[in-house]
Amino acid sequence: MQKRWTDVDNYLIEKLIGEDAILSQVLENNLRAGLPAHDVAANQGQLLALFVRMSGAKKILEIGTLGAYSAIWMARELPASGHLITLEADPNHARIARQNIALAGLNDRVTLHEGPALDSLAMLGDAAPFDLIFIDADKPNNPYYLQWALKYSRPGTLIIGDNVVRDGEVTDPDSTDERVQGVRRFIDMIHNNPRLTSTALQTVGIKGWDGFTLTWVNA
Repeated sequence: MQKRWTDVDNYLIEKLIGEDAILSQVLENNLRAGLPAHDVAANQGQLLALFVRMSGAKKILEIGTLGAYSAIWMARELPASGHLITLEADPNHARIARQNIALAGLNDRVTLHEGPALDSLAMLGDAAPFDLIFIDADKPNNPYYLQWALKYSRPGTLIIGDNVVRDGEVTDPDSTDERVQGVRRFIDMIHNNPRLTSTALQTVGIKGWDGFTLTWVNA
């Protein structure tokens, strides 16, 4: 099934999105630098960009930069006065991400904070609230990232949590995988918070079987 899912994604990307020289170079840079192949697929990147456009976001927080592929998709949709803050713990990932952000001509629109995300988050109070928050980092810390996201949100903020299905393992309460348990606690926290209206979707494609949550912060 994986080949079939990949073929469908590639077909849709070719027909609806097409080739982007800068983003293709970003992926090549990430591969050459030995970054893990955890970037979102192009159709998922376009979906993030559409979320930015539909929400009218001007201030974005991304938790988990990797090589800045998703950050570039989102930052391109910001107005000239908009800004994206992205957080990356790994120094090598951060170095490559900065090069990619410069390649995309987005140095004036993207700020990258290097270091453990929980440390960086504690210093972002002056930049809040954010209009859109994308959580895509180490899954065991997802519950803590959600706490910060709620602290830095406002009524109408859109919070996106990536990689929450984990090949279906999210349904296993006895999983010994800390990433699965982190996602399960994250979902429970969303479920138990009356401030939030949420849904989640499974996805199959180039990135395998996974999915994401969409959460709207209510008034």
